[in-house]
Amino acid sequence: MPAQKLEFAARAGDPTTVKTDCLIVPVFQNGALPPAAAAVDAASGGTIEALRKARDFTAKAGTTLLLHRPQGLAATRLLLLGAGNADPESQEGVKLLAAAARAAFATPARNAVLVAADLLANQQPERFARLAARLFAAAAYHYRDAENGRDSHQLGRLQLLSTERTQTRALNQGLTLGQAIGAGVNSARLLGDLPGNICTPNHLAEHARGLGRQYPKLKVQVLDEQRLRRLKMGALLSVTAGSEQPGCLITLEYRGAARQAPVVLVGKGVTFDSGGISLKPGAKMDEMKYDMCGAASALGVMEAVAAAELPISVVAVIPAVENLPSGKATKPGDVVTSMSGKTIEILNTDAEGRLILCDALTYAARYKPEVVIDIATLTGACVVALGKQASGLFCNDDRLAEGLLDAGITAGDRAWRLPLWKEYDEQLKSNFADMANIGGPEAGSITAACFLARFATDYRWAHLDIAGTAWNSGAQKGASGRPVPLLMEYLLAHCEGRR
Repeated sequence: MPAQKLEFAARAGDPTTVKTDCLIVPVFQNGALPPAAAAVDAASGGTIEALRKARDFTAKAGTTLLLHRPQGLAATRLLLLGAGNADPESQEGVKLLAAAARAAFATPARNAVLVAADLLANQQPERFARLAARLFAAAAYHYRDAENGRDSHQLGRLQLLSTERTQTRALNQGLTLGQAIGAGVNSARLLGDLPGNICTPNHLAEHARGLGRQYPKLKVQVLDEQRLRRLKMGALLSVTAGSEQPGCLITLEYRGAARQAPVVLVGKGVTFDSGGISLKPGAKMDEMKYDMCGAASALGVMEAVAAAELPISVVAVIPAVENLPSGKATKPGDVVTSMSGKTIEILNTDAEGRLILCDALTYAARYKPEVVIDIATLTGACVVALGKQASGLFCNDDRLAEGLLDAGITAGDRAWRLPLWKEYDEQLKSNFADMANIGGPEAGSITAACFLARFATDYRWAHLDIAGTAWNSGAQKGASGRPVPLLMEYLLAHCEGRR
């Protein structure tokens, strides 16, 4: 678990007299300063307006400027936060709050106060606070610290300051929920960032068991390979055949609503993907430790749901395997039989995620779900199509698709819907089995989703391809924790009966 746990609180008060190590004041780009920022500007002798007029601070969304010992204020530091002209619940709003968090953590401040009053005009206080707490909690994450149970920064407390006492309760409720979501995001990031020799299928199972011990409402079960053979999960077992690390199927059940059909999350858990016999190129193969980020996000969501005690029933089904070449590994041209009884010709062993997911999707039907959402780092084709900005969304139900797209916009964790047309499905034809596991070089992300759709015909189903969004490469290499925010916003809307 990540080491640092921030404290959050909300209160009403005058920003000019609040004592804090760091006072964060949003400043809009154009027009007159709104009331809270104007009060700070007046108390500090017109500092903010002078900076805007001189263009030393443009107030573009996400920009920051730190001033030490500002005159006329009780705060030790004044952090000006460029708010542009953004709605705090839009993508620009996510950007500015994330920037505030980064800038605050870069200071030696032990506590900070975010003046929320001007951003709350025409906004829902609970939702704004939820977003702020999530982003500040996520900003506290650092892999080396999380792995070793320590923290390297000073900031331990954030307060949201409003001028309306009537907003305090809603703000505190939002902070509590946002903190839980942020913790789930950080847990998903830590699991993703762990090296493959530590984060094995068994490690994922132990992590799930740990959540079960921490949260009494979570029921955890781990099915080993012997039980998977009895269930006739031939597709899943074909992937794990080449590894000395045994595979497993992990389930977590949270029953927060009596007699309610659950939302089932199916998370791809390939803890390392070499490609198997269809070996991947060596460049960037180290990043294939992230091929379990679907499983990590499902676990992060279950942690957040349990911590927040949401009034909803959610189940996570996580097939966990390692994909390696050996004398026992599945070969191109082999035919395997899935749990559903459908046969699959393996044309490429690097298209393994869909093989473990198809058995997990069949297994998910036993929960009589309201909806099933699978989350998987499934295809490089999705990265080519959408880059790092949006997760690919495929769905057999328009209402479910709309709910997930709306949730992504609210969370600043967006998805984009792609088609599941019959013409694409025909690319999966095989002369030797019911289907092939790849559909050729064209529309790879779509044919992969069409493959999964064949095993999700008995319920409302969505597939999130997070190959482009689950982690960052280069100098900022690391897991992102996406799409935990999207999924949590969807579940929250579900709790309110909106989806």
